[in-house]
Amino acid sequence: MPKRVLTGNVVSDKGDKTIVVLVERKVKHPLYGKIIRRSKKYHAHDEGNEYKAGETVRIEETAPISKLKTWKVIDRVNTRATPEQTAAEA
Repeated sequence: MPKRVLTGNVVSDKGDKTIVVLVERKVKHPLYGKIIRRSKKYHAHDEGNEYKAGETVRIEETAPISKLKTWKVIDRVNTRATPEQTAAEA
């Protein structure tokens, strides 16, 4: 079975080797049909303490690491690409 991969924003990096990621999803209300936002926080393993609050990251489901951690960080999603960065990559 493939591992689930989610994308969210880091809301806390206070713990050692742990970050808290807020994942938002949009769902349709069952009765009224309006699109509403639902969010959930996941504790993810960050081995090198390299991710900071405010960054957008992708996390992957793993075997339990601790009581709350069953996710690990895969990589950073580049959402704030500046013109200088895109020119250097080209």
